[in-house]
Amino acid sequence: MTLKKLIFTPSLESEMTHRSRSFLDLMIQRRTVRDFSDKPVPIEIIENAIKTASSAPSGANKQPWHFVIVEDPDVKKEIRIDAEKEEKEFYEHRAPHYWLEDLNQFGTDWHKPFLEIAPYLIVVFKQSYDLGAEGKRKNYYVNESVGIASGFLLTALHNAGLATLTHTPSPMGFLEKILNRPKNEKAVLLIPVGYPAEDAKVPDLKKKSFEEVTTVI
Repeated sequence: MTLKKLIFTPSLESEMTHRSRSFLDLMIQRRTVRDFSDKPVPIEIIENAIKTASSAPSGANKQPWHFVIVEDPDVKKEIRIDAEKEEKEFYEHRAPHYWLEDLNQFGTDWHKPFLEIAPYLIVVFKQSYDLGAEGKRKNYYVNESVGIASGFLLTALHNAGLATLTHTPSPMGFLEKILNRPKNEKAVLLIPVGYPAEDAKVPDLKKKSFEEVTTVI
């Protein structure tokens, strides 16, 4: 493997502190949205966000992810139909009572109209192994790598001024079929992306404090 010199431009600590605070102020405004506008979004924004996600670190640099951008209305409708089928089964039969109690604060149910309204759906797939001329090649730390990349993706979309929803209908195998993905890929995240509706509302939530989530030793 060829190594190259790291290009690192140091900044003044005061500037670094300012940048960290500005980024914090930006990110604490991010909210999961379930009410989307159908207002069009330039595709370049979506592409740049995925390029950002693709820059994430991964085990042995295997980059075990694939992103599918869905904008076709017919495909979005098909995804909604299958997602609502799984969600209806979840809400009415599979979910334990304590899970439903935790979800009550969000006012959600099995109806998912946002899957058709949002201008784009981004489906994140993980690749447990690569398929090549030599056959299967194992990927490493797949869940961790895809999780980091998904965080990059959500951050990039919020930074661009778009709203997102992290949707995880379970099971998600229908996405692999609808989107005709190869057998080494499994869907892990379905992200509607767009502008929030003018009358969009979000729950009044509180995050845990720094002291609750951090230990300094």
